[in-house]
Amino acid sequence: MPDVQKPCALLLLLIVTMTASGATADNSGPACVVLLHGLARTAASMEEMEEALAEAGFRVANIDYPSRDHPIEELADLAIEDGLFLCGEPGSGGKVHFVTHSLGGILVRYYFENNDSSVVGRVVMLGPPNQGSVAADKMADWPGFDWLNGPAGLQLGKGPESIPLRLGTPGFEFAVIAGNRTIDPITSAVLDDPDDGKVSVDDTRLDGMADFRVMPVSHAYIMKDDDVIDLVIRFLQTGAFDW
Repeated sequence: MPDVQKPCALLLLLIVTMTASGATADNSGPACVVLLHGLARTAASMEEMEEALAEAGFRVANIDYPSRDHPIEELADLAIEDGLFLCGEPGSGGKVHFVTHSLGGILVRYYFENNDSSVVGRVVMLGPPNQGSVAADKMADWPGFDWLNGPAGLQLGKGPESIPLRLGTPGFEFAVIAGNRTIDPITSAVLDDPDDGKVSVDDTRLDGMADFRVMPVSHAYIMKDDDVIDLVIRFLQTGAFDW
C-alpha cells in the first residue's frame, strides 16, 4: 500500500504556512477605520464618531494616545501603529481608513510620509492645521501653553519648528472638513477669518484633496456634529462628500 501520510502531512504544512503568512487571508470583510483624536483630547472625544461608523458597518479602532507627552515624531509611531495593530486583518481589500481630528491628521501625514502608505484606504481630516496654525506661534509664550499642549503643540505653528509645513502632498486619498464657528474668542483674535477657534479655514487646505467642505462648527466639537459624521461616512464609502 502506498504511503499517503507524508504527502498529506506536507499539504497540511503548506496550508498552515500560507495562512500564517497571510497568503490565504480573506480581507474582503468590513473595512476597519482608525480614529485619532486631537491635541489634549482623548478617545472619548471620538465616541460619537465611533458609534456612527460601527452602525454604518465599519470596524473601528478608536485610539487613545498621550498627545501631550511626546513630539509629533514619536506620537505618530505610537498612535498609528496601535491603530494598525488593532485593525489586524483590515478587510475591504486590505485597506485601513483613518478619521482624524486636528493633530491626528498631522500624525497620519507624518507617519505615512515616512512609511509605506499602500495600506491606507481613505482619510478624512477634521480641522487639521495642514498649513500650521498661527495660534500656536502667537500663544507659545503664554503661561501654561507648554503644560496644556506639550511638545507637539510647539510643532503645529508656522515657524521653524513646524512639522506640517515640512510635509509633502499625501500619497493616499483624503478629504478635509473645516469649521467656521468659534467658541474661543481669545484664540480666534489671532487667526485669519473664518476660523474654528484653533485653525483658520485656509490653513486646513492641502494640495491633493479629493474633497473639501466648510461646516458651521467649532474646532472643539467638529467630530461630534451629526452632519459632519454623515459627510465622513459618505467619503469613506464613496470617495466624495456628495452621493
